[in-house]
Amino acid sequence: MRLTNPLPLFMMMVLFSPLAIDIFLPAIPQMAEALSVPVSWVQQSLPMFMLSFGIGQLLAGPLADRYGRRPVALTGTLLYILTSSMAALASDYALLMAARLGQGFSACALSVAAFAGVRDFFGAERSKPMFSYLNGVICIVPAAAPLLGGLLTHWWGWTANFWFMAGYGVLVSAVLWLMLPETRPDNTRSEGRLLSWSRYASVLEVETFRFHAVLALLGMAMIIGYVAQSPTRLMVELGLDARSYAIWFGVNAVINIMAAFAAPKVVGWMGQKRALWFGVVLMALAGMAEFALRGLMTPIAFMGPVFVASVAFSFLIAICAGSALAPFGDRAGTASALLGLFQMTGAAIVVGLFGASGLSAVEQLSLMMALPLVWVLLRGRRQQLEPQPEAA
Repeated sequence: MRLTNPLPLFMMMVLFSPLAIDIFLPAIPQMAEALSVPVSWVQQSLPMFMLSFGIGQLLAGPLADRYGRRPVALTGTLLYILTSSMAALASDYALLMAARLGQGFSACALSVAAFAGVRDFFGAERSKPMFSYLNGVICIVPAAAPLLGGLLTHWWGWTANFWFMAGYGVLVSAVLWLMLPETRPDNTRSEGRLLSWSRYASVLEVETFRFHAVLALLGMAMIIGYVAQSPTRLMVELGLDARSYAIWFGVNAVINIMAAFAAPKVVGWMGQKRALWFGVVLMALAGMAEFALRGLMTPIAFMGPVFVASVAFSFLIAICAGSALAPFGDRAGTASALLGLFQMTGAAIVVGLFGASGLSAVEQLSLMMALPLVWVLLRGRRQQLEPQPEAA
């Protein structure tokens, strides 16, 4: 049995990554106690996951182009089940970190297969709003996962979070086995070594990919920067408790969801060029407001500009992901993997550099909100802002 429109399946596939990031956050103190390590050690499982998620795409992309999206996705679900179970059964810190490393590799395989599948199935132009819808679905997890993780931890302990991930993997694996079609085009380029510089150089040589991939990277850096800086600002500096923090965090996730589903229609009405300028200018204005309000010690003074920046980010994703992948109908897997590497690993590097700058949390976030506009001003020649023709 195959679906005539596999978008719901792609939506299920992209949830593996945010689920592995957000659901176990309330359990971190309990995990540290159970494994007899400092809380800061357990927190390192987050960058460990993101590192393997980003680097793993360099292999997952060529695999998806050579062997197809379906086998890569199914392999990813099986590996996710195994590594999630491994984390749940971990009796020491080293085993937990190894499991998190494996979770990152498995989640990246599913993400690459999903993004390449969208590009395959919907084509260069129709795929652009679909990527925004995927982003909206991804944002559902940060809104709900911490609450679910807190309940699972309260009722059954920290291991329940990883058993839940494994259970989700079993469910989605069965659905994909029955319904996921193979979308890889017949003209896909898959010859040569899996890992070679020339494979990725041919993607990086395309100007529209570089422009939109870097813009997506900078937008994602703002999101990661907010996630990294919000606990310091809201809980340490403003004194919010965990419940109040979760509420503010969830409200922003809901705003992101609504903006992600509305953005494609607004972009269609405004036109891609004007919508892109609107997005980067709106995010820069949010950064200015964030900086101007830094002296007001209230949650809304910090989160209000974040709400605006999250809406702006939805416009960027609605345009950048599809535009970056548009020229690569014959190697969408490789291009999707490289885009994912830009977004995750590249954004994490930017956030890390700002974190080492010595600036305050608000100052860092304010500057990150301005970076997309700076990039467009530096590289925003007209031909980069217009839709690019698809390569044969």
